[in-house]
Amino acid sequence: MTGGIGYFIGCAKAFTAPQTDRLPGFMSVIRIVLFQPDIPQNVGAVLRLGACFDIAVEIIEPCGFVWDDKRIKRAGMDYVDNVSLTRHQSWEAYISSQSGQTGRLVLFTTKASEPHHSFSFAAGDHLVFGQESAGVPDEVHKAADARLSIPMAAGARSLNLAQSAAIASAEGLRQLNEWPVG
Repeated sequence: MTGGIGYFIGCAKAFTAPQTDRLPGFMSVIRIVLFQPDIPQNVGAVLRLGACFDIAVEIIEPCGFVWDDKRIKRAGMDYVDNVSLTRHQSWEAYISSQSGQTGRLVLFTTKASEPHHSFSFAAGDHLVFGQESAGVPDEVHKAADARLSIPMAAGARSLNLAQSAAIASAEGLRQLNEWPVG
């Protein structure tokens, strides 16, 4: 396999198995999971976050854009060649791929009452973030082992997807004392 996003250029058509670009010997203490993201620049920023923090990223399709969009690569810059990335055809395919795996589904949602900083993260957690335009459907809410919010000022509706992923990931890494060593 080749590194990063280049492996996936031109893969906008349907696929049946998870498309995986795992880096050799890579072990991620937590994972970022994006459910049907709408905005390619956010995905690029999350891929860059994954590369910089040694966090694997999983994308649950369909995305709201064509995967080979140059804006992903522009937002992720040259970091996308250093991220462990897996794409899943659907929510069902993602759940199926987790069979026999350990780890909790930790959903970040504006509908949650538990703040992320009071939650005890654990190795193997999958930090799930919904579509920028619609969040996640009820079946994803029901499957989640925990539902967390990121506290915001009164009147604020939501944070940007990449900002939310960064805040949540940083808290998980802080709690687990798993910051990457440069």
